[in-house]
Amino acid sequence: MAEFTLPKNSVPMKGKEYPVPFGATRVKRIEVYRWNPDSDENPRIDVYHLDLDRCGPMVLDAILKIKNEIDSTLTFRRSCREGVCGSCAMNVNGKNTLVCTKAISDYKGTLKIFPLPHLSVVKDLVADMTHFYAQYASIKPWIETQTPAPADRERLQSHEDRKKLDGLYECVLCACCSTSCPSYWWNSDKYLGPAVLLQAYRWLADSRDENKGERLDELEDAFKLYRCHTIMNCTDTCPKGLNPAKAIAEIKKLLLVRKEG
Repeated sequence: MAEFTLPKNSVPMKGKEYPVPFGATRVKRIEVYRWNPDSDENPRIDVYHLDLDRCGPMVLDAILKIKNEIDSTLTFRRSCREGVCGSCAMNVNGKNTLVCTKAISDYKGTLKIFPLPHLSVVKDLVADMTHFYAQYASIKPWIETQTPAPADRERLQSHEDRKKLDGLYECVLCACCSTSCPSYWWNSDKYLGPAVLLQAYRWLADSRDENKGERLDELEDAFKLYRCHTIMNCTDTCPKGLNPAKAIAEIKKLLLVRKEG
């Protein structure tokens, strides 16, 4: 796994350290990236100490406890707490993950919580996802058809064709994979990145879609697709256990088959 690189802000300074809770016997030290662009000149690292006997088991529980009981100014995203919305993607101890699905006990020693790397920071642990979502919209993530829809039923597919979507549709667009990819760090203005390319293949693999040719035309680009160098950080970090690198390889195979006639 590549070493964590700070978001697109200056190097954080040492911030405030909060005291150990009185009477705590199981204490967890947590370092959290803090930065408010409206008021702070530089980012900082604040240090919190939590009593694990009075905290839920997940990393998100620790962040919520800090927000609710220690420092209400801490800002982050979260929603479902079930690993299906992708909102709480962060970098924990150098690896991108969904903090609602990671247990505090998975980490020995200090917990170091940062926003997703190589994205601009809106505030604290909130990364700016605007460009990521625009890239997702660019691949037209919906079924496109040329023929009229059946009058009396949905567009159906066989069980075999449906199985081709396994490992693709489960993506929750958390951006953990894309923001762990060095090629995306260097070329995010042009390279679509593993998350969006996995989604692109999801529609190429769908037997109901009738616009494969145009989709491939849009992807056949030196930067959009071919900046992938199979580093495999994307597959290593995906909290859903998906394989974006394989999906990217499948797109390349489709383009090669078309080229060879």
